[in-house]
Amino acid sequence: MDAESDEKPTPVAGESVRAVERALDVLAAFGPAHPDLLVADLVKIVGLSRPTLYRLLNTLEKKGFVTSSGEPQRFRLGPAVAKLGHAWSATLDLSSLARPLMTEAWTFTTETVALFVARGDLRLCLAEMPSPQPISFRRGVGYTEKLVRGASGRAILAFTPLQAGQLEAFAAGTNADLAWLRDQLAMTRERGYAMGHNELIQGAYAVAAPFFDGTGTVAGSLGVFGPDIRLTETRVNEFGQFLRVMADRLTASLGGRR
Repeated sequence: MDAESDEKPTPVAGESVRAVERALDVLAAFGPAHPDLLVADLVKIVGLSRPTLYRLLNTLEKKGFVTSSGEPQRFRLGPAVAKLGHAWSATLDLSSLARPLMTEAWTFTTETVALFVARGDLRLCLAEMPSPQPISFRRGVGYTEKLVRGASGRAILAFTPLQAGQLEAFAAGTNADLAWLRDQLAMTRERGYAMGHNELIQGAYAVAAPFFDGTGTVAGSLGVFGPDIRLTETRVNEFGQFLRVMADRLTASLGGRR
C-alpha cells in the first residue's frame, strides 16, 4: 500500500460521518408539529448554511427520504422513510423492547407487572413478571379479558376512539355499569393511568398506564397488580405515576407520542 492511500481514509471518513450526522439532523427536524418545512425553517432548526442544506436535501430527495413541492419549496419526509419504518415495525419484538422497563417497574413495586395489547374488544397479556411476594396475583402470558374490565383494559380503552354505540357493544355480557365505566374512562384520561379494586379478583388492586405507537394510537398498557393488604390507594397512585413514566419511555422507544 502506498503512502497516498495510507493518508486518505481518515479525513474522508471523518467528512462522511459529519455528512451523515447532518443528514440525520435534517430528517429528525420533521415531525407531527412540523410535517413540512421550508429551507429557512431548517436553517433555524439544524443550524446549517443554505448551501449545505440544499446539498443534503438534494441527496435525500434523490434517495427518496424527502420530497419537495411548491414555490418556495416545502420539504416533507419521503417514501423511503416509510419503508424503513415498516421494516423496523415488522421486526419489532414488543416484549423484548418492554422488558427493561417492566424490570424497573417490578423492582420499584415488587408486585406483578404485565404488558397488555388490544385485540378487538379484548386485551391480551403479552408478557408478565410475577411478584416475588408470598401473596400475589398473576394471570400469565396469553390471558385475555374484556377491555372494559380491569385497569389494564381501561387504560387502553380510555384512549381508543370509539364509534357511537361501540362502548355499549364492548360492555355487552359483562354487567358493566356504563355510567361508572364512562366516569372511569374520563378519570383515566385526566390522570394518565387507570385503577381498579376488587374488580376481577376480590382483594386485588390494579393500576395501568397506556403507551402509544408512532401514529399516536394507543398500542397497549403497562400494568401492576397485587393484594390490597399492601397496595393502599396512596401506594397505587404512586405506582400509577411511576407507570406513566415507564409507559412514556416505551412510547418513545416505539417512535410514538402520547
